[in-house]
Amino acid sequence: MRWLKAVIREIWGLFVEDGSFAGAIVIWLGVVLFGIRRFAWNTRWGGIALFAGLALLLVENVLRHARKSRR
Repeated sequence: MRWLKAVIREIWGLFVEDGSFAGAIVIWLGVVLFGIRRFAWNTRWGGIALFAGLALLLVENVLRHARKSRR
């Protein structure tokens, strides 16, 4: 049974390095989806909002890891 846990942990690690980053992405996807449906945005604006939010999340995550590695 230990080997199964180790395999699952390794597979999870391939796709999710930082749980807070993955959670923030899922939340942002939900916010954009809710915003498009609720406010009837044009899909072009929804795409721009999605890209901008994901880019900001990526920059924040990179800066956070850079600060950690300096210590």
